[in-house]
Order: sequence, then C-alpha cells, then structure tokens
Amino acid sequence: MITLEEFKKKQLDKCRLIGLDLGSKRIGVSICDEKQLIATPFKTINRTSNNELINELKTIITENNIKGIIIGNPLNMDGSSGRSAQSVKDISNNIKKNIDVPIFLWDERLSTVGAFNLSSQLDVNVTKREKKIDENAATFILQGAIDFLNN
Repeated sequence: MITLEEFKKKQLDKCRLIGLDLGSKRIGVSICDEKQLIATPFKTINRTSNNELINELKTIITENNIKGIIIGNPLNMDGSSGRSAQSVKDISNNIKKNIDVPIFLWDERLSTVGAFNLSSQLDVNVTKREKKIDENAATFILQGAIDFLNN
C-alpha cells in the first residue's frame, strides 16, 4: 500500500477512482467523477473467489478509465487493527499484485452505519437499504477520501 501523500502525488491529473467496501460476503463498489467531487454507488459484487474479484475489478477499471482504488480499512474504534483489518490488508495486497493502479487504505470506521443512516434520511425503505448497503458504504468511504484529497 502507499501513503496518502504518495497517492495524492500520483493523482496529478484529476481522474476517476473507485471505492471498495470489502465485506465477508459482498463487496461494495463506488465510483467518482473525473473531477473527484462526487462519489456514487456503482455495484455490489458477491464474494466468491479472489480470482473472480480481480477479474471483475480489472473489467471495472478498464471500462471506466479508473486510475486509483480507495479501500475501506475497518479499524477498531480505538484505531487499532483487528481481524477484519488484517483480512482487508491481505485482500488489498492481492489486488495490488494483480492490478497496476495506486491503492490506498482509508479509515472506514462507521461507514456502514453512516451509509445506513444517510439512506434512512432519504426515506428509502429498509429492504432497499439493506440490499444497497455495501455499495452505499463504499460510496461513503470514497466520498470521505476524495473530500480529504481535495483539501
């Protein structure tokens, strides 16, 4: 993985990025515009194998001219790394070995809660909220990262 400063340097020209929320069963994917102003939900990938995930990401990256990946890092509330954070780090390293774009881990504490609360404020019914929670969490992660990169 690279540091935020290295990631920012590699993003000299504004470009599209994807955000990933790596869950144990599903992976939420979000995408931002070329100006890196707005992140939007893109899709949910059902987690089957690492090879299928890599192939799906390669397709998304190629079809959407993606130049970087922001991956949610599920740190514990005290900032320490737990089992989930180690799992994300392992998957991120596998992605890095197979995909040649900069990858940055972004602190995602409370992203799923934030995404669920935001969708409830938008008066989305519970069934639809739960169905889209992974890609909404990825959007929450990516929006936080691009807001930080733009400051």
